[in-house]
Amino acid sequence: MLVLSRLRDETIMIGDDIEITVVDIRGDKVRLGITAPSRIAVHRKEVYDAIKSENERAAKLEGKELNALRPRTGRASGGGGDTVVSRLAAGTGNSRKQAESAPNDDATGTHGSRAARTA
Repeated sequence: MLVLSRLRDETIMIGDDIEITVVDIRGDKVRLGITAPSRIAVHRKEVYDAIKSENERAAKLEGKELNALRPRTGRASGGGGDTVVSRLAAGTGNSRKQAESAPNDDATGTHGSRAARTA
């Protein structure tokens, strides 16, 4: 471990992208300011450990626990309901019922699509 001494408002560079600045010193507490690219996650150690632990727990999910996380496909009755997937497959954010009830916007019979509205 590299140990460095810094005074208030002094900075440490890690590589070309990460700056650590001593912002404040009060008693035995040191406040640090960290400037890093958004692609680099910066967490306190205890938060990092909690995230790591939760990720490991999630990777071990089985059976009912895993099925509880899956998106539901259709209505509770199981009757071919409207789903986000069916809306995306249709190319609109509208539900099937909304698309069926919308007037035809052009000669192609498109129901409320963006292309038809802007034409």
